[in-house]
Amino acid sequence: MIVKVEDRGGKRYVIDPVEGPLEIKHGLPGEVRYCTRCVISNQRPSSSVEHENTKESTRNFIEFDKNGVCSACRVAELKHRDIEWEKRSRELVTLCEKYRSRNGHYDCLVPGSGGKDSVYAADVLRKKYGMNPLTVTWAPHMYTDVGWRNFQRWVHKGGFDNYLFTPNGQVHRKLTELAYRNMLHPFQPFVIGQKNFAPKLAAKLNVPLVFYGEHEADYGSPIAESYSTLQDTRFYARSRQSTTDLYFGGVVLSELPKHGISLDHMASYLPADIDDLTKAGVEVHYLGYYLKWVPQECYYYAVEMTGFEANTERTEGTYSKYSSIDDKIDPYHYWTIFTKFGIGRATYDASQEIRNLHIDREEGVALVHKYDGEIPRKYLQDVLEYLDMDEAEFFEIADRFRSPHLWRKSSNIWQLRFQVS
Repeated sequence: MIVKVEDRGGKRYVIDPVEGPLEIKHGLPGEVRYCTRCVISNQRPSSSVEHENTKESTRNFIEFDKNGVCSACRVAELKHRDIEWEKRSRELVTLCEKYRSRNGHYDCLVPGSGGKDSVYAADVLRKKYGMNPLTVTWAPHMYTDVGWRNFQRWVHKGGFDNYLFTPNGQVHRKLTELAYRNMLHPFQPFVIGQKNFAPKLAAKLNVPLVFYGEHEADYGSPIAESYSTLQDTRFYARSRQSTTDLYFGGVVLSELPKHGISLDHMASYLPADIDDLTKAGVEVHYLGYYLKWVPQECYYYAVEMTGFEANTERTEGTYSKYSSIDDKIDPYHYWTIFTKFGIGRATYDASQEIRNLHIDREEGVALVHKYDGEIPRKYLQDVLEYLDMDEAEFFEIADRFRSPHLWRKSSNIWQLRFQVS
């Protein structure tokens, strides 16, 4: 369906023939479309351009081709049909030979939390490719019990050295509160640290090779990026002189003292200095470029290697039990995505499983209709205390971020205007 979009006074509106102008927030596309292969919509931000430290207006969105297929599905098609994985594995052997330590020193960094993906990455690099990885963890906001147990299994049963960094708790809480109030993005401080910390530590420790797991292109970055093994430096690096335009919690860096955050306490959140990384020869690679990355297989691998433990019940907002379960804020991260963009955790999980040929689209649609947008309750009181707000304020803030072109309120209940079918 073609919709009419107009700019009025610096804002964009969908012109509905019955209701009139409906504001489009967050730079979203006015026309809502769903992939004909999976269940993702064109409202999904593209990971490669959603720079966490910039204004929200910089966001771009997942690409759809002329046949209505999203870029992530096209990348999955390449993975199943066209990529020569044996050749890619040989490329990884060559890369590891270049950096492999001959004196017992660490030769690569593997960031992670002890979840299924980081367990797989660290273990396969050590056992199959002969590397000596140092595992690196930027701590979650609030560990879940199962998340902490899995982290301990990774280090102790998996047998890895680990560098666990926990940022200043007062600063982290305030940044998270600001991110929720100003951006409805309570995960932003964690994402910033997760992306920036490992490359900076690599330069300090003179371990120039960093491996992240899945490729961003697997989930919505432009297809062209899937052909690059290197993560774009925009994710984690800046020149030392160009940090004045960085935003944290929707607040420009220089204004954070007005919110009680000293700039002296922001060093761990700042991107790596590009000159320092260049001097140290740091390269940040996607292991998912070299190895065919399937989340379910990583889970089975982690269970076998470390006794990785899934939740005993399904995760709120979806039907799965073993992905992103280490942080109490995780469920609210996905719920806020649903509130802003109309796509929730079940949409993300089902789309991934359709692309990996584990379920078909019909089942994916049914799962989305059943679970997407479920309000997480298990850790709500912990999260409210962490954010220093009550439940009424928490939900009132969230409702302000609903885009009218996606949402309508009927009988005091919010309903999506469009759903995958």
